[in-house]
Amino acid sequence: MLYSSMEYPKFLKPTATERVELPSGKVAKIPKTTPNFKLWTGVKITETYGGKAVLDFYNEPQFAELGILRIFEREGWTGVWVDTYRGKFRTRYWPEDSVALPKDKEALLNAIYKASGSRAGCFDVFCWKETDLIFAESKRRDGDKIRDTQRRWLESALKCGVPMESLLFIEWGISN
Repeated sequence: MLYSSMEYPKFLKPTATERVELPSGKVAKIPKTTPNFKLWTGVKITETYGGKAVLDFYNEPQFAELGILRIFEREGWTGVWVDTYRGKFRTRYWPEDSVALPKDKEALLNAIYKASGSRAGCFDVFCWKETDLIFAESKRRDGDKIRDTQRRWLESALKCGVPMESLLFIEWGISN
């Protein structure tokens, strides 16, 4: 039985676990889901954040991180794309936006950043619903791999009390 107490969105319900060796040598088994997303075929998007795939979520163009956020939102979650590269929390990209986190969510992230010694490595999507929270890492199948900064961030999140079921790997592919 995999993580039955967390109410993940139906489309992102974990079906496996990803074994991650942490910097301490300990191993974390992170819930994992492997959905397929469709490429956007509408009006060509020219601003792609350095070449990110533009996908179709609910007939709107989105990067994977924002499409994943849309899936959570449709099931009553609130959240953001944690754009660590540009140091922003986003709920959309076209037009670009930047939002503030609620104070308690910001405090948790700051504690994790402090414990890891860096702001780098945070999982891509941070969502919350009532007392539940999820940090989801978006990885394109056969392309992306977990980085050392993410291993440090992950270990720090666990040390700061984030439960394993509040972490989710989303290893996505492209469907026709």
